[in-house]
Amino acid sequence: MLSLTLELTKNKPLHKNTDCLKPFASDEVKKVRAFHNSMWGYYHETPLLELKALAAWFGVKSIFVKDEAPRFGLKSFKALGGSFAIASYLSQKSGRPLSFDELTYEKLQDKVYNITFATTTDGNHGRGVAWIARLLGFPAVVYMPKGSVQARVDAIKHEGATVKVTDLNYDDTVRLLAEDANTNGWVIIQDTAWPHYEQIPLWIMQGYSTMAAEALDKIPLIPTHIFAQAGVGSMAAAVQAVVANRGYGKKPVFTILEAATANCFYRSFKEGKPCNVEGDLSTIMAGLACGEVNPLAWEIIKNYSSFALSCHDEVTALGMRILGNPLGSDPKITAGESGAIGAGVIGLLDKYHNLKTDMGINKDSVLLIFNTEGDTFPENYRDIVWGGSNPCDFRGDF
Repeated sequence: MLSLTLELTKNKPLHKNTDCLKPFASDEVKKVRAFHNSMWGYYHETPLLELKALAAWFGVKSIFVKDEAPRFGLKSFKALGGSFAIASYLSQKSGRPLSFDELTYEKLQDKVYNITFATTTDGNHGRGVAWIARLLGFPAVVYMPKGSVQARVDAIKHEGATVKVTDLNYDDTVRLLAEDANTNGWVIIQDTAWPHYEQIPLWIMQGYSTMAAEALDKIPLIPTHIFAQAGVGSMAAAVQAVVANRGYGKKPVFTILEAATANCFYRSFKEGKPCNVEGDLSTIMAGLACGEVNPLAWEIIKNYSSFALSCHDEVTALGMRILGNPLGSDPKITAGESGAIGAGVIGLLDKYHNLKTDMGINKDSVLLIFNTEGDTFPENYRDIVWGGSNPCDFRGDF
């Protein structure tokens, strides 16, 4: 157990670069949501849940959780990005409308053929890509980094994809996939960008805007503080961009949450430039085990986000227990390791009085967090929530 589980660093958002927000303007978000709405029978808006008893317990006005565990029956938000990116690619290549029914292989076979979609994943993104590829009638290849758990491997195989688990970390697996895709002619669907590979990652980020828009449309109060977790930063940047385009001014306060072993945004804020984290990036938060910043995400986050929090594994373990064991009449939320980090942060803020003060959280605060995944690794979920794995040490100096 560690006595120091949260480390905060401050950014100085300039709110100047508005060009990076344009792909997430209202009209663009409506286009993305129109596509998702065309996925009849599959697309359903996920719930925004209010935790009134928890808010009273921690002394804030309101806590809201956007719960992505029910999304598409896949237990994760990730397929929002993969589905929109693949559909946009097929629409552009074939000239057909951006609509689910118009983009199946049966409709496209006279114009589009011999396409294999490929991606690197810790689990959720690859499952989403494999799922939408299967529904549309295309094959998928998914590479996974070392340490990938069998439950997530099996879930991707169940969607019909070919899966390869490498002996490399996530970022090096991305590079290996890029090499193999170039050799085999695969179409890469990856949520990070590199030189000459930017359009598809941007489509993926735009796909995530549906989640943010759903939350902001339903929340009855303007949030004062929003917390969003980051691996390469694509989801956090998409949420930040949608928020920035909502006309709230320089509010709400936006905080990036990261695993301590893969805290590239935390380090980048400290250095004032993108910084990478190397090594095996070991963390129970597999979805956040990415050590390299997506340059598209960095442009948004550096200009509009205020803080980054580097969090050890016991933070998200606490969040899983908080959400799974609600107070009073609060709804129970099943949150996986990468999904519960925001709840864990909230649960520790009273132990870190300086952080609470620095972020301006008080009795009038309205907090919004995102549960980005359910129990995608059921055995580990039980070890943490039932067995008490990764406990917090409240005895240390805070």
